[in-house]
Amino acid sequence: MPLLRLFQALSLSSFLGLCAVSSAAPPKPPAPAQLLDTLSAELNRNFSELKQKADPAPYFISYAVQEQDSEAIAASQGALYQRAATRRRVLDCSVRVGTPQLDNFHLLNGERPRFTSSVNLPIEDLPEAIRQAAWRETDRAWRAAAQRLLQVRSTAQSQKQTASGSEPADFSSESPVTDIRPVPTYKFSSDDWAARLKRVSAAFEEFPSVLNSNVTLARQRDVKTLVNTEGTRLQHGRNFYRITITANAKGYDGADLSVLETFEAEEPSRLPSESALLAAIKKAGTDLSNLLKAQTAEPFVGPAILSGRAAGVFFHEIFGHRIEGHRQRDTTEGQTFTAALGKPVLPEFLTVVFDPLRKNFNKTDLNGWYEFDDEGVPAQRLTLVDKGLLKTFLMSRTPIKDIDHSNGHGRKQPGMEAVSRQSNLIVESSRQVSPADLKKMLIEEVRKQNKPYGLYFEQVTGGYTTTRRQGLQAFTVIPLVVYRIFPDGREQLVRGADIVGTPLASFAKILATSNESEVFNGYCGAESGSVPVSAVSPALLVSEIEIQRKPETKDGPPLLPRPRQEVRQ
Repeated sequence: MPLLRLFQALSLSSFLGLCAVSSAAPPKPPAPAQLLDTLSAELNRNFSELKQKADPAPYFISYAVQEQDSEAIAASQGALYQRAATRRRVLDCSVRVGTPQLDNFHLLNGERPRFTSSVNLPIEDLPEAIRQAAWRETDRAWRAAAQRLLQVRSTAQSQKQTASGSEPADFSSESPVTDIRPVPTYKFSSDDWAARLKRVSAAFEEFPSVLNSNVTLARQRDVKTLVNTEGTRLQHGRNFYRITITANAKGYDGADLSVLETFEAEEPSRLPSESALLAAIKKAGTDLSNLLKAQTAEPFVGPAILSGRAAGVFFHEIFGHRIEGHRQRDTTEGQTFTAALGKPVLPEFLTVVFDPLRKNFNKTDLNGWYEFDDEGVPAQRLTLVDKGLLKTFLMSRTPIKDIDHSNGHGRKQPGMEAVSRQSNLIVESSRQVSPADLKKMLIEEVRKQNKPYGLYFEQVTGGYTTTRRQGLQAFTVIPLVVYRIFPDGREQLVRGADIVGTPLASFAKILATSNESEVFNGYCGAESGSVPVSAVSPALLVSEIEIQRKPETKDGPPLLPRPRQEVRQ
């Protein structure tokens, strides 16, 4: 049973991909029209040949190429630990046989088929080599598609199903798009940033309780090219820069403790200054030192405030995954909201928008933006919930009952099949109060429920959920910094707690929000792989939330003394 995960930390290996890395400068990117023309010519040739010779013949083929120019620099304790750059180009070929009503992608007993298998393309724009790779991959993809269509038709016949239109079609009809949008190349000095990261990473030496720490800068320039037999010709993409500060320690009871600070930007000029990074490191070190002295949280059910970042993860997990369109036609899914269109699903003071076209929020760059989805459909702003009422679902090109077309949310990582996924989730509220008043409301709720304290979740690192019927319809949000709030207003830092719960019960317990929103930038892993997302939300006051203890570890702190720190010249 898959777990749908949202996470914020980004490893060097995941950012740079699975290919070998090199510090050599990448070749100059080719002119965009050359790759489009080469792919279009080979696509038309293969489609024409298969239409004449293949049985079953394809009715749709697409080629999607993603070119990644990536670099990552990591420093710890004043020294570089990794410095790597790579440029790679991969091709995905999608072949559909049968008809749009019933084709090889048809869902059978909850089984989601996979036909795509990314193949490397040359990073030089050599038409012969590119066409050779596309030809081989088209042949492989058609054979897999033809074999699966036989299984689909056999199953449909044995179950007395027909393609008469009683079920939603397997593929929607969308207007072709032709658009070439240049992706900027920004001035970026690896040497300058490597020296800067070395300097700031040394600041963790001020905190002897920190066992290990690192400061990582990762940059990525993605250029996506898509052509299909409907006539779509697209080239677009984006840049992304991220600085991640992490620190880890071992508690007196063996608990593993960590803190995390991140900064995201579309261009390097928007990254924080050296002084801002030093301030973030000092905050991370201080938070970690305080966590070492904090009490371990006990299982608890009671009122709480989730900060805007924590609330963003909360909505992503318990709401966002359950309104992805493909889950509404899959009978193995819980289908929490399938029959809820036009009905209340959230408190009437809440509105939820998904806007992949929005690049920033209150001067913070968003990670989940794009101009076209991975099926070539233009992105669009959607109001999913209007004043508590569910209006639609996130849609790819897989139709569901009463919704026949995509709304630009078909997403995937290379090598996977696109399904409906989240983008920039934005929570809006008409019941807002100041952060100070929200805390007063929390204390009132604590007294009203005769609880010893309430909780405030300041910082989280991610979460996960299950949506399948055979599993528990539950979610987990993973906090890093949690406080108890007592009736007299005192605050006490605690550690070792996870937020757990079930979605429908949790929605009804939202009482109010703050008037200040925060951004959580992360990556979401689900059926179609890891995709960049953002969640924007005000802080939430909830009448009841449940926490449980984190799994225990038996290891104690290091037995050996720390190496003596030499005085640097």
